[in-house]
Amino acid sequence: MVQRLGVVAESAAGETRVAATPATVRQLAGLGYEVVVESGAGLRAGFTDASYAGAGAQVVGREEAWRSDVVLKVVAPSAGEVAALRDDATLIGLIGPALDPALVDTLTQRSLTVLAMDAVPRISRAQSLDVLSSMANIAGYRAVIEAAHAFGRFFTGQVTAAGKVPPAKVLVAGAGVAGLAAIGAAGGLGAVVRATDPRPEVADQVRSLGAEFLAVEVEQEASADGYAKATSADYDRRAEALYAEQAADVDIIVTTALIPGRPAPRLISADHVASMRPGSVIVDMAAAQGGNVAGSVPGEVVVTGNGVTIIGYTDLAGRLPAQASQLYGTNLVNLMKLLTPGRDGQVVLDFDDVVQRSMTVVRDGGKTWPPPPVEVSAAPVARPSDTAGPAVGKPAVGKRSKPPLTDRRRFAVVGLGAAALFLLAGFSPNQLAGNFTVFVLAVVIGYYVIGSVHHALHTPLMSVTNAISGIIVVGALLQIGHGHTAVDVLSFAAVLLASINIFGGFAVTRRMLSMFTKD
Repeated sequence: MVQRLGVVAESAAGETRVAATPATVRQLAGLGYEVVVESGAGLRAGFTDASYAGAGAQVVGREEAWRSDVVLKVVAPSAGEVAALRDDATLIGLIGPALDPALVDTLTQRSLTVLAMDAVPRISRAQSLDVLSSMANIAGYRAVIEAAHAFGRFFTGQVTAAGKVPPAKVLVAGAGVAGLAAIGAAGGLGAVVRATDPRPEVADQVRSLGAEFLAVEVEQEASADGYAKATSADYDRRAEALYAEQAADVDIIVTTALIPGRPAPRLISADHVASMRPGSVIVDMAAAQGGNVAGSVPGEVVVTGNGVTIIGYTDLAGRLPAQASQLYGTNLVNLMKLLTPGRDGQVVLDFDDVVQRSMTVVRDGGKTWPPPPVEVSAAPVARPSDTAGPAVGKPAVGKRSKPPLTDRRRFAVVGLGAAALFLLAGFSPNQLAGNFTVFVLAVVIGYYVIGSVHHALHTPLMSVTNAISGIIVVGALLQIGHGHTAVDVLSFAAVLLASINIFGGFAVTRRMLSMFTKD
């Protein structure tokens, strides 16, 4: 029998998101479910009842939507909403089991199955379900927009007839998904961006966005589950000095530090805030969990005595409701695909699947939280060459290391190369000597030009290499058929290899572009 899937309206004050959009309703119906939507559920996100009906959903009243077999919502339910669920129903939403154990106990008093979208394990296979990353991406962007509005000045530098305006300086504390989104938004507006994070492995990501990474030189234990973890006392002491230095220099600070299941760590103290210039802005993205900034108030904007604006909004993602709802709804669709292997409108919960097991808070009225730990580490794996050598008395196993090149051998190689060039120049035709000179110069110039290109630009650089390969093909085709066997063979090899490079480059580019194409 096909199960009924209900999308309910959010009753929490200020919540503008909805668990499904007309676009995701079509996808849910394609999995075989009978989809019903509570009347008015999407109005605050800009989706009318008529748009849901046009997507194939039935628009029903509140009671009927909550009596569905599977109920989709955004934020955790209230006690009254839990009572509105039918027995043996499945509830999916942002439950927050680590932050609200009382709600978990309430849910276990009914014969319910509850999955928490904020408990997705940080593994590659579960990235398409990761609501925290989806919402953090939006919130990081919106945090910079709110800061720009409160700052009231240019982000980018300006040189005008009336004088020079320096660019704004922005510090982002934490380079997770939200932090990287904030870095990208601030950099796009023209600000000078700096960022810091306890994880040294994110430094390359920060730099790839054009920001400066401020490292705290303290050994930190890598996270085992992919989420942030508490820092050491030594790190906190050195980080405090860094924040004190930066607070007196920057115009805007965005803090994003959160530790699942624990209050937010305090990063910016009252002394740091007092050292900032009048007109400066701080956006505390962790205000709902206690705040990273002294003096921040959840959901409010506070202006200190020295003129610093502290923004503690807890609904940053909800301030872009249509886009936030679309991303959240897509995460839910991906989860329902996992829970509906037969595409027959029937939820099948598989506890042998680490993703489903980690997300399940309650199953048939029984508490299943916390789940078994999932070992995940974002730290780069140390290469054998980076670690200490073999133990004393034990021979090294594997590939033998090359002996260092001595000065005598180096001079011998250089001498042989110079002699070969002399012979080539002395006995080759003038045309070959000229072509070889151009070739050598092209190699040198290409090495320094391409070697200096940042890795983030390697994809557009592939188009340049395709163009060069096209020139090679044209040149080789012009040489074929001149009556010289060696020239024909070399020309054929050049055409073959350059063609492989061209078609392979286009194939890789097409595959990369398809990753950004909607279904």
